[in-house]
Amino acid sequence: CDSFPDPSLPPKNKGRWARLWKMSHRGLLKMLAGFGLMAYEISCVERGLTLMNRDLPPRFMYAKQWQHLTMFILLTLNGCIDIMSKNLLPQRCVPLEKGILVLTFYVLLLLLVSHVQDSVGVEMHVHSLLILVVLLLMLVFTAKLWAPDTFQLAVIETFLFQMMGSWLVQAGFILYKPVSGYPWEDDNISDIMFVTTFFCWHVMINALCLLGIYGMSSFWHRCYHPSWKLTGSREAPGYIYSRRPLYQLLQEVEHSEKDDQALLSKSSP
Repeated sequence: CDSFPDPSLPPKNKGRWARLWKMSHRGLLKMLAGFGLMAYEISCVERGLTLMNRDLPPRFMYAKQWQHLTMFILLTLNGCIDIMSKNLLPQRCVPLEKGILVLTFYVLLLLLVSHVQDSVGVEMHVHSLLILVVLLLMLVFTAKLWAPDTFQLAVIETFLFQMMGSWLVQAGFILYKPVSGYPWEDDNISDIMFVTTFFCWHVMINALCLLGIYGMSSFWHRCYHPSWKLTGSREAPGYIYSRRPLYQLLQEVEHSEKDDQALLSKSSP
């Protein structure tokens, strides 16, 4: 945590609307998505999402639905931590946000591994590829706890998030609404092979998308901000991977300018 107050917090004289505008949009979106998905999951069960039946001996019910609900609760809690760190604490605590995110993916991986116990065929293969992406994300997040300023880890994290999102959309179409209108066949080896083929297509498309975004951003900065170096130079005015926040860098620039003016005034006759 920085010893200075969070510069994103607006002054008190600007009113509540300015503070609301400075709210963590990422955390707010996580909370809204989590609440919406929880409401949808509960509404999908006709007789209500009960935990156990009334038979003797009682048995747990709706195991997969409860696991889905747990995942959505994790997403909501992660959004709450983001908002608390940025808007409620006197100073933003980025390690707290990163730690909760890593813990969320650890729990998510455990849930996904248990989620495929009764799955077979195509459903099993789709979830196995998703587990692979979540496992790699968990390893990247764990490594970033000790090396938060590594550019390569940031690129890998972005790419894996793209893979996770696009493959979840693809999994929805494969399992619930196939494009052909006919369900995939679990005993057809060709269908299982094409699941892997689609996953490889997602890898290539997401890599090209990430490369295109980086290329356009590089071209934009070189044309309109040629003095800014995209290679991570610490002399850049908005170096994002610096351990020090931007307002501390600006204070150092102001002090250096004052020192230069003082030297000029002393050297002038």
